[in-house]
Amino acid sequence: MKASSVVFFALAVSAVIAAEYPYPGPAASPPKPLQVLLVTGCDYPGHKWSLTTPVLAQGLREDPRADVRVVEDAHFLDSAALSRYRVVVLNYMNWKTTGPSEAARANLKRFVEGGGGLVLVHFTCGAWMEWPEFVNLAGRVWNPKLRGHDPRGPFTVNIVDKEHPITKGLPDFETDDELYTCLDGTVPIQVLAKATSKVDKKDYPMAFVLNVGKGRVFHSPLGHDPKAFSPSVLELFRRGTAWAAGELQ
Repeated sequence: MKASSVVFFALAVSAVIAAEYPYPGPAASPPKPLQVLLVTGCDYPGHKWSLTTPVLAQGLREDPRADVRVVEDAHFLDSAALSRYRVVVLNYMNWKTTGPSEAARANLKRFVEGGGGLVLVHFTCGAWMEWPEFVNLAGRVWNPKLRGHDPRGPFTVNIVDKEHPITKGLPDFETDDELYTCLDGTVPIQVLAKATSKVDKKDYPMAFVLNVGKGRVFHSPLGHDPKAFSPSVLELFRRGTAWAAGELQ
């Protein structure tokens, strides 16, 4: 058999084998179980969401289970794609802008009531002032008639519930932030951490949870700026996000 015929025969055999047993290529990585949607893109001018969001996102990604997607348009909440996620994290406040539509609000409410998780960061408590029912998801919301917060500075966050999955084993910690004194509402909540105001000597919740339908909500007013996202604060949000998604029991 001529050399050219041998080469032709070998190529033909290879083609048949390839057709019968195609190479599958590299195995795809299995999807991570904790699908997180981080919604941002607007806030009060004193809250630089473009600076805090990358720090928060990176902190959440320290959980090896977490796959974090960041969107800078809160109108995404109107999308049916919301159902792809286990938990929505809001680092968002629609300051002097029109918030997401009524359909988006209904979609978010339906998502949480149906078993989705929700996490609220810092001034998200002031979002959707035109939506009174937001308090039923947030547990507590900004009341502009109340004193806003202590002067920015260091204070101690005390763990109140030492047995909750979010705070179990987490010690009291120091942070440099705005101690919010403006949260209002009567929805039943479970306080996990508190801080004492240096101005009025009263205690205020720094982290709390509530159940909405089949869903879980974690809310913390911490996180004014990148400096405020200390390792302890990021650990709190990381655990709160996992708990809201049902990964911590």
